[in-house]
Amino acid sequence: MERIPYGTDPFQFGELTLPSAARLHPVVIVIHGGFWRAKYDLEYMRPVCESFADAGLAVWNLEYRRIGNPGGGWPGTLNDVGAGAGYLASVADRFQLDLTRVIALGHSAGGHLAFWLAAQKTLLTAAVSLAGVVDLRRAWELKLSDTAVADLLGGSPDDVPGRYDFASPIEQLPLGVPQKLFHGTIDDDVPIEISERYVQVAQLRGDDVQLISLQAGHFDLVDPRTKEFALVRETVLHLSRP
Repeated sequence: MERIPYGTDPFQFGELTLPSAARLHPVVIVIHGGFWRAKYDLEYMRPVCESFADAGLAVWNLEYRRIGNPGGGWPGTLNDVGAGAGYLASVADRFQLDLTRVIALGHSAGGHLAFWLAAQKTLLTAAVSLAGVVDLRRAWELKLSDTAVADLLGGSPDDVPGRYDFASPIEQLPLGVPQKLFHGTIDDDVPIEISERYVQVAQLRGDDVQLISLQAGHFDLVDPRTKEFALVRETVLHLSRP
């Protein structure tokens, strides 16, 4: 694993983990959650990254400025995710990265950021959400993690409607790339209704999208020891094939 900065801020970096084989690698951009707050970082996603690398994928575990960091929140958090993903182009030759096969995968708030990145219509060939917060207006209504969504965007949907339109993946549909949403039916942090509604709207707008509902909690999806994560990994490998 190699830590590589994509900007000048201490939180603008990624951890690149490569497979052992010397060949061109598909890439998974992994984006951690934590309701966009500074106290949560990318560390808990490292076992996920190692598992993907063991399966033959290059993994870019992306860090970004968060609520509580200088410059985090609106719009810095989104800008960092975009810049961090885009930086892969500058190191692709050095690390044998196949930029024709790039998947964004995010957990919880990271699922929001992964699908927001897909909405930018750059680089990605697929997106995977693991219990993602893919509908920010509904997340605000449900008061997920208290005021997290308003803290991210700087206000309520009535206060800053344009920010919700821009930042919420459900508002950006269709995304135009295949999307897989994994969600636990016993998730107490992000209820499955968030993903269910997203998939309904995405299908109506013509996207290639699938919801995989599992008898699982919020963190079972990012624990390489679980059968739920085995299904996630199998799906990511399938999406990464030419």
